[in-house]
Amino acid sequence: MLFQDIIGLYEVKNTLTQAVQNQHIAHALLFVGREGCANLPLALAFAQYLHCEQRSPNDACGRCAGCRKYEKLVHPDLHFVFPVAITKKVASKPLSQDYLPEWRKMVLQNPYFGLSDWLNFIEADNKQGNISVEESRQIIQTLALKTYEGEFKILLMWLPEMMNGQAANALLKILEEPPPKTIFLLVSNDSKSLLTTIISRVQMVQIPSFSDTDIQTYLIHNQGVSPEKAQDLAYLADGNLSEAIRLSQESPNDNHILFRDWMRSCYKRDVGDLVSKTDEFAALSKDAQKNLLLYGLGVCRESLIMLANNEKLLRLSGAKLDFIRGFAKTMSFEKIEFVYQQLNEAIYHLERNANAKILFLDMSLQLAARMRN
Repeated sequence: MLFQDIIGLYEVKNTLTQAVQNQHIAHALLFVGREGCANLPLALAFAQYLHCEQRSPNDACGRCAGCRKYEKLVHPDLHFVFPVAITKKVASKPLSQDYLPEWRKMVLQNPYFGLSDWLNFIEADNKQGNISVEESRQIIQTLALKTYEGEFKILLMWLPEMMNGQAANALLKILEEPPPKTIFLLVSNDSKSLLTTIISRVQMVQIPSFSDTDIQTYLIHNQGVSPEKAQDLAYLADGNLSEAIRLSQESPNDNHILFRDWMRSCYKRDVGDLVSKTDEFAALSKDAQKNLLLYGLGVCRESLIMLANNEKLLRLSGAKLDFIRGFAKTMSFEKIEFVYQQLNEAIYHLERNANAKILFLDMSLQLAARMRN
């Protein structure tokens, strides 16, 4: 992974490369950011930069022997630790090394994935992943070895917040007394779940979520998405590139039209049309239903911005912006809050396999009763 392969984030990239150029490399870095951000790609790019034999001031060369190994994530001085679970492949006490082929394939395919994507990929069957104390013992043994080729041994741990208590304490010990020429790259979505003693021993690198423009650029150039659709998906993904990629691969639904017409029927209290729309929504896939509700949450946020007279902060344009203007005029802060709560609760229940027809009809009737009071 090269820095140039990651969209935007120039300030973060510059900070990382300058640290190497100035030989101010912390022995442990914590890349923190929301799911779907570039924390894992940046950690990989930084590791490759450290192992590159002909690095430039701004990036790895991409051509040397070390870089060629990074193309397949097989550099002998790069070690991975990540959450795993019992599966058909590994029936007891699974370790990261048991799933290295799957991990490499997943990362090379899409380095912006989340925990649920990873567990589904290894067919964990709804089991929770974790990093066990056995993994910590394996880390100690691995890092006791000398480097093979590079100047540094690098341990990249993805989602260290998934460590159990014993594993966290074992990691703390090795962070306090790291082996020579060893660098820890921790990649986290939730640093608040880490031990404060671990936080105090790492240099934190805050990774912002992607902007709508960055996501649109990625979808247009990497996924072949049209500019108009890319704008809609970026808005729906809300900074999560992994979610934007997933949405781009689904069958298209015009969530704007669906949500607009639904809200109009609620406002008119047209029960017959609401029943018809309920049947239409129930026929959608669960992901499509969830995406419609997520789009509605975005409309609520934009409407609140409109009511606060900050139109320049709105992220929509054209017909979608016109709808926001009209929707906000008929609503109050309290009503928008009510709609937001209803949509959010519906997502919660959908994820727990609620009956979609009952859920959408009940929500529609509640919205209709409240919107014109």
